[in-house]
Amino acid sequence: MENPVSVDFIRWIILLPLAGAAINLLLGPWIQRKLGKGAIALIGCGVVLAACAIAVSGFLQMVALPPGRRFMLDDLWVWMNVGGMKLDIAFWLDPLSMVMTLIVTGVGGVIHIYSTGYMHDDDSFWRFFGWLNLFTFAMLVLVLGDNLWLMFVGWEGVGLCSFALIGFWHKVLANTTAGNKAFIVNRVGDWAFVIALYTLYWGLSSVDHPTLVIREVAQWSHLLAGRPGYLGLSLVSFITLMMFIGATGKSAQIPLYVWLPDAMAGPTPVSALIHAATMVTAGIYMACRLNFLFSMAPDTMLVVATIGALTAFFAATIGIAQNDIKKVLAYSTVSQLGYMFTAVGVGAYAASVFHLMTHAFFKACLFLGAGSVIHAMGGEQDMRKMGGLRKRMPITFWTFLAATLAICGFPPFAGFMSKDEILLQAFARGHQLIWALTYAAAGLTSFYMFRQVYMTFFGEFRGTREQEHHLHESPLSMSSVLIVLGVLSVVGGGVMLPGYLADFKPLEDFLKPVFSSEFTRRLGEVPISHGSEIAFSALAVAMALAGWFVADLMYRRKVLNPETFAALFNGELYRVVLEKYYVDEIYQAVIVNPYLMLCRMAGWFDANIIDALVNLSALVVVYASWLSGLFDAYVVDGLVNLTSNVTLDFGGRVRRLQTGSINGYLYAILAGVMFILLVRAMLRV
Repeated sequence: MENPVSVDFIRWIILLPLAGAAINLLLGPWIQRKLGKGAIALIGCGVVLAACAIAVSGFLQMVALPPGRRFMLDDLWVWMNVGGMKLDIAFWLDPLSMVMTLIVTGVGGVIHIYSTGYMHDDDSFWRFFGWLNLFTFAMLVLVLGDNLWLMFVGWEGVGLCSFALIGFWHKVLANTTAGNKAFIVNRVGDWAFVIALYTLYWGLSSVDHPTLVIREVAQWSHLLAGRPGYLGLSLVSFITLMMFIGATGKSAQIPLYVWLPDAMAGPTPVSALIHAATMVTAGIYMACRLNFLFSMAPDTMLVVATIGALTAFFAATIGIAQNDIKKVLAYSTVSQLGYMFTAVGVGAYAASVFHLMTHAFFKACLFLGAGSVIHAMGGEQDMRKMGGLRKRMPITFWTFLAATLAICGFPPFAGFMSKDEILLQAFARGHQLIWALTYAAAGLTSFYMFRQVYMTFFGEFRGTREQEHHLHESPLSMSSVLIVLGVLSVVGGGVMLPGYLADFKPLEDFLKPVFSSEFTRRLGEVPISHGSEIAFSALAVAMALAGWFVADLMYRRKVLNPETFAALFNGELYRVVLEKYYVDEIYQAVIVNPYLMLCRMAGWFDANIIDALVNLSALVVVYASWLSGLFDAYVVDGLVNLTSNVTLDFGGRVRRLQTGSINGYLYAILAGVMFILLVRAMLRV
């Protein structure tokens, strides 16, 4: 890697959302009261869109540089210099972080615009935009941090902001419970991530290169190869496995995915921001950023690919039975993240980033489309109470359909390009079982997404008369965003076309400098014939068509009755799927309840044992003090008083000998002398 280009514009990409957050959170109530919600919206949206404009300008500067020099550094000041480790508050911009920055500020920016319409009637409008801006700031710190500790600051920042935004409507207990759940589950993953950072620093320190600066870690990571670690793993395998556990928290993979469906308690723009463009992609970004480490640990890579494929399939099976319009999309997000981790696990890093990008387009469109429906339905989220909305909400319907076609993998939509690439790479790199799981998940995805489309937009309206009376298309602030994201869902995959169409892969070429480490290059590109590509694409499209066809028979044509199908499928098994395999109940029984019981036992021990010992100690001290008081009053004071009384009595008697008469003193002296002389005379005789 050549020396990075020194720039000073990166700081403004990060500081603008921070400034917006500070203004809205500190002065928001006054601004909203005096100037109205429009001023809040102008600040909240303006700072993110301005950051996006600067990012686009930086992208044009980066593209103008030779591929080997597309590395930019904005070093602000020294952060810490301890034990030989020097870390700066510095921000690193390379092709990978540039892609992430454009997604965060671009997709995040239009979500901010959408929020101006969706949240317009909320009294805490200022607080919402303050936290939304702070969330954007934290995510930018995460993707632009020059070192792993700064990345971790952003990592924790998005966790804090998600807690606040998921529980935004905090007067409802279920919302705050969902926010708590997201925060606590993520702490489990973060614990593993911190262990990985400390272990990595220790490993590099032992080879005389104590650092956590990412580019320096990349430079010296080869020195860790072959070194023994813990739990029977090599050092690099242990580090990367701990990092992946951290990623399963942030990016909602088995077993730490359980927080994400509950996160639907937050306002819909929050769901779109968290689940499409920002927080849930943090684990993917981290793994791709540290590709040089993961590529050194084939055991970890296999674990990542396996967990990713299992998550993709497992979450898809849950999605087929959900009736909450946002819960379907939540499990869809978990499943699509599984595809991204599958790509990381098989070494197809560029394909993972590609799907991350297209997913940001179509999933944001889907969530915001769902928000448009919920907005029109007066807050209703149960698809069983919807139906026939395509005529009343044409913009929402057509954009939602475009995003659905994208996520299902129909050509030429964006999801077809990226998902097809992952499936192809998984099979070509020798992971046939993993390919089979993700291939089956693709069919399930098509089924539950078209099920959602038919239940929501087709048939007769199944809601109340009042809901039907108020049905309307969303305002321009919302519908215009849906159009933008709908268009991106159609054309966004054009940056990496299949080889049988054209040798046009600008995104992959752009990312090559990031994935150019020695160990990553060893994974190499697997040569695939155009015939094989066409065959695998045809298989993927056939699976998507099969899923759509079954959904069409069941929910549009009504040829198959879903309840009859569920009974044929096995009623009990269907109920297990409907209840999400009772995973939350298992967690409650195995982890939460024992933990609460332990807390209650600790509370009882504290109240009855610790407090009893403390109270006994206090009682002993009180009685000891009482006895000490008695001893002081009757023994010490008695001796003191006796001594003083004897002294006073003796003094009273002795003082009578002193009359003050000189004649008397002379007579006494004379008598004494005479007495002495008399005694001596008697002794001589």
